[in-house]
Amino acid sequence: MHRVATIAAIVNQHAEDAAFLWLRRRREIDGPLLDETDIGRIDQRLEANIEGLTAAGEAGWEAAQARFADYAEPGELFVLGALALRWGDTKLVASAIELSASLGETGITSLSAAIACASQDNLRPFVAKWLDTRDARLRALGLSALWHHRVDPGPRLNDLVIDTDSGVRRRAIRLAGALKRRDLLSAALAGLDGKTAAERLTAALAACLLGEARSAHPVLDKIVVTEPEFAKAAIEIRLLTTATKTGKIWLQKHLEQPSLRGAATASVGLLGDRAVMPWLIEKMREPELAGPAGASLRDLFEVDFGDTDLFVSDPALLGEDFVYLDDPSLPVADRVEVWWDEGRGGHIQRPFRSMRRARLNALRAGLTTPDAPLTNWRRTRRFPAWM
Repeated sequence: MHRVATIAAIVNQHAEDAAFLWLRRRREIDGPLLDETDIGRIDQRLEANIEGLTAAGEAGWEAAQARFADYAEPGELFVLGALALRWGDTKLVASAIELSASLGETGITSLSAAIACASQDNLRPFVAKWLDTRDARLRALGLSALWHHRVDPGPRLNDLVIDTDSGVRRRAIRLAGALKRRDLLSAALAGLDGKTAAERLTAALAACLLGEARSAHPVLDKIVVTEPEFAKAAIEIRLLTTATKTGKIWLQKHLEQPSLRGAATASVGLLGDRAVMPWLIEKMREPELAGPAGASLRDLFEVDFGDTDLFVSDPALLGEDFVYLDDPSLPVADRVEVWWDEGRGGHIQRPFRSMRRARLNALRAGLTTPDAPLTNWRRTRRFPAWM
């Protein structure tokens, strides 16, 4: 790191903008609103601000530190981590890791994002040390590096999948599933009895990727009904690993349960059956189901609904019964009905494959191709796509 002449206001703006842009991409990276080109535009701007801080040298690091001192938030920590790893400075990397402790698991996630956008050459001096340390947080970061860059650590992973720390085990099992390490299937199955719902959910997906969906389904079913925070993700995995006819029957049961109606309605589009459209349109008229019904609509069609008037950002436009909702994108049932009746959604439009669709397509391919590693959908685009 070097000291160069800089303009403080510009350097500070780089630090602020970089944190903001990363938070935005973090929010949208697996979502239904942006596609790879949209994410690419964010990445270009994010990269420009990180480059500005890098070029500023010591002043750039000091600006990022000052920003974190004022706002100890994930975005600010990401910036510190990205800079430290770009410079490859051991002391600065250690400083960023130390600062992350105040954010707990969120801190690890933010540094994981910085690791994702670092080059393998810059990471190489750190990862082996992280994996061999007694500090569970560092082992987790080491596994994050292997995950983002899809690197197989070989026999070392055998120990990590049975690590004493649940966070480390979860990340190791996730990696084993993504790399199709069938030799570690027993560890994934053992993870189905993990202490936390997050570990059990991760183990269930890994088991499915390794060809053992039947063993994972009971665990997914239990998560759906007992863990509201993870219900939507569990439903998604369940439907992606269940035959269509059986999946419809399974989902119908959950649509009938009041506590699961929202999550189940949001997942209807995963079945790919557009015959459900009249039913979805009626659900759009119910305030508590309008958002989930809109989510399913987006899954059913490769359409950029941002180019239509079918969704609104102001719930009040839908009537007083919707005013209390805070969903930033809600479908207008009457407009959707006209759109559907006029052409069954077959209007000539540019195909739009959202980041959510990219993720789902990668999962479908990974689940149906036994030997192929899970594609990193966040890195297969024109511009780097980090998380």
